[in-house]
Amino acid sequence: MSLRQRLAQLAGRLQEPQKVARFQRLCGVEALPRRSAAPATDPREDEKAEAPLAGDARRREQQPGASAGPQPPGSDRNQCPAKPGGGGAPNGVRNGLATELGPASPRRVGALRRNSLTGEEGELAHVSNWPLYYLFCFGTELGNELFYILFFPFWIWNLDPLVGRRLVVIWVLVMYLGQCTKDIIRRPRPASPPVVKLEVFYNSEYSMPSTHAMSGTAIPISMVLLTYGRWQYPLIYGLILIPCWCSLVCLSRIYMGMHSILDIIAGFLYTILILAIFYPFVDLIDNFNQTHKYAPLIIIGLHLALGIFSFTLDTWSTSRGDTAEILGSGAGIACGSHVTYNIGLILDPSLDVLPLARPPITVTLCGKAILRILIGMVFVLIVRDIMKKITIPLACKIFNIPCDDVRKARQHMEVELPYRYITYGMVGFSITFFVPYIFFFIGIS
Repeated sequence: MSLRQRLAQLAGRLQEPQKVARFQRLCGVEALPRRSAAPATDPREDEKAEAPLAGDARRREQQPGASAGPQPPGSDRNQCPAKPGGGGAPNGVRNGLATELGPASPRRVGALRRNSLTGEEGELAHVSNWPLYYLFCFGTELGNELFYILFFPFWIWNLDPLVGRRLVVIWVLVMYLGQCTKDIIRRPRPASPPVVKLEVFYNSEYSMPSTHAMSGTAIPISMVLLTYGRWQYPLIYGLILIPCWCSLVCLSRIYMGMHSILDIIAGFLYTILILAIFYPFVDLIDNFNQTHKYAPLIIIGLHLALGIFSFTLDTWSTSRGDTAEILGSGAGIACGSHVTYNIGLILDPSLDVLPLARPPITVTLCGKAILRILIGMVFVLIVRDIMKKITIPLACKIFNIPCDDVRKARQHMEVELPYRYITYGMVGFSITFFVPYIFFFIGIS
């Protein structure tokens, strides 16, 4: 057997859903037992028993083309089809027929994560190891919007703006390449059953490579590369942080039933390759964003062009909006940093004072940091909400798309791309310009 055949055989074994299901069982996650084929004595009593536990599971699991009324936005027409000839079910659709769930103790049923755009919900399951459940829930959140919208501003407002900006540059690059690669490879998610889908928030996207694994690898490695030598701290701290952060995020995606082992390995190796090629240019990119006269025009145009290109790769899925959101955030943060640099609002320390020493932790220091986070996040969330209320109806009006159902409207590129790009572009601009200006004005910068 040749090396190529051996690698193909290994890859086939690593993407087996049975291995994902085996890891879930090892961690104390098991699917609820299927109802027996025997007819129920009173169907109405069964419905009453299932409703509080399953949240009307039959409504969530309607098959495409069923005669139960109009299909929700999360139906089969919104799912990414499997790659022709690649086997597997359409992406975002659970493999196998929906099963009726019998009564189970609520204490042993895992919490569900609902996809607010498609309406799809996760599966109910028995969870016997709650510490692992909450640990992996935390791990998977390290790759979600809530974490990003707190993590990057915290760096920019409280720790080191230069490191924060360059982390964003790396994050945008890694996530964009990861999302586009998914739509080129078109590998469906692990089949369910046997996998238990505890989370389906990204279930309408393709699977390989895992962008959670990519961000979970890129962020800690980049943090250490950007801060070691700039700040005074033992290198061992960074060498401990990287494997802990990376392994937690990667394992959490297998635990949630969203990725195969092969997806995780591919995401990790792909990130290492991207960092090896592009990391030497991060300093050049950041300096260009701040100092070049026409940087804002180039940034906005380039990120918008990349967003339009990503929307042409495949049929609609939630990854379209995620990509536009990432590009918009990156463009907004870069443009904001350009303005703050040119008006002298935020100046990076000179090379003469490096490496920087950690300031003493005092009540005043902590109080200002907390105040900056509270004021800044309130402002950012207000900006996001206002822009959302403006951009979606405006895009629908311009392109003559009905906006009675926002979910359906956002499945059009003409609505989703400007909504995500403009809204999160303003969020990013607020993070690096408006909010720091507010801090300067009230004296807590």
